[in-house]
Amino acid sequence: MTTRVMAGKVAEMGSALGWGALAASSLVIGAALAFARDWSKPQVGVVLAFGAGALISSVSFELAEEGIAVGGAAATGIGLGLGAVTYFLLDGLIARHFAAGRGRKGRAEGSNAGTALALGAFLDGIPEQAVLGIGIAAGGAVSPALLIAIFVSNLPEALGSSQAMIEAKRSRATVLRLWLIVAAIGTAATVAGYALADGVHGRAQAAIDGFAAGALLVMLIDSMIPDARADLGRVAGLVTVLGFAVAAGLSNLS
Repeated sequence: MTTRVMAGKVAEMGSALGWGALAASSLVIGAALAFARDWSKPQVGVVLAFGAGALISSVSFELAEEGIAVGGAAATGIGLGLGAVTYFLLDGLIARHFAAGRGRKGRAEGSNAGTALALGAFLDGIPEQAVLGIGIAAGGAVSPALLIAIFVSNLPEALGSSQAMIEAKRSRATVLRLWLIVAAIGTAATVAGYALADGVHGRAQAAIDGFAAGALLVMLIDSMIPDARADLGRVAGLVTVLGFAVAAGLSNLS
């Protein structure tokens, strides 16, 4: 590997680190917003619905389409199934041992809400952040649509979970420390996603894209979309379409 190529890889790795930290920072911002005031369910629902639509767009155009293009439908499909089953089993493990059910609301209602919400945030955030690194490895630059989708989807996760933890008598220092740790892990996941995708090509890269897409789709159906519908009502569908349209437009421009 030449010095120029090596320098380029180091620059891309630094880019993955920086963009990953920016995307993950919305977790800490969400916690700070929860400290500042109480947020109504419709307000949280708007952000959830918009973020869900943006993530659906990212799964469609940044992951599934890219995976099929570089490695074919079969490899992407295998990865899709593995990612979906992996997320499903891990989310079920959290729901069974720490929470009252699946999703943010189930985690908040459990007897050990703090642990359940922390593990849930970790599980939800890893695929999103890894996808950002995968995108940088594939194109050498960050996708604005994907960055916005992850940033926006992180806000209600942190905001709603922080409110639940505060209501469960967790101190603000404990809540903030939790989200700083989750944000740091999410940033590391972006770098790991870049490193993994940068070292493979063809079918293996397609399988990685599919794996991330599968995990995100199950998370959307199990958590974000039901929560958005519960918080916002039927309007959630319209806001979801808006999020999809904005992210798809940005993806097309980039």
